[in-house]
Amino acid sequence: MITATPRPAPLPHALLAPTPCVRTARREDAAALAELSRPFVRSGALRERPASLYATHAADFLVTQAPDGTLEGCVGLRLHSADLEEGRGPAGVVYNFCVAGHRQGSGVGASLLRGVLARARARSLGALFTATTGGGGLFLRYGFAPTTAHLAPESWAESLDPRRNARILARIL
Repeated sequence: MITATPRPAPLPHALLAPTPCVRTARREDAAALAELSRPFVRSGALRERPASLYATHAADFLVTQAPDGTLEGCVGLRLHSADLEEGRGPAGVVYNFCVAGHRQGSGVGASLLRGVLARARARSLGALFTATTGGGGLFLRYGFAPTTAHLAPESWAESLDPRRNARILARIL
């Protein structure tokens, strides 16, 4: 007797989507980085930055790009040297993390965060810090935990706007 093997249920669309390709941003991506960030600036989640600043700091950013060339996500990683007087080793600050609305929930953010973690480890950073006005769920799933500004790189902590009421998260590497 031959029995039919049941076929597996179809996978949800998000699971079928290819893993986003993450690359380092280039100076010519500056206008697209500013455009990608604009909805997050309007919502209050990000500070406004001019395209010229994105161009100057393009090497800080990792991006994902659609086949048509459109940027779908970005994240910056700023390096801070050790502060031996304060007993702090080299650390990084994750900033300007955003994913286009139509790509949220598809793995773009997770790919970017894995890329930042790999970059931080390759640079022998001891910790990563970020500030978020949202829930920070993705960061928490990747080992970040709430912390205080006094543990973060001093120049970054001093630049935080207390009116934004951001939570500070950290991950020891």
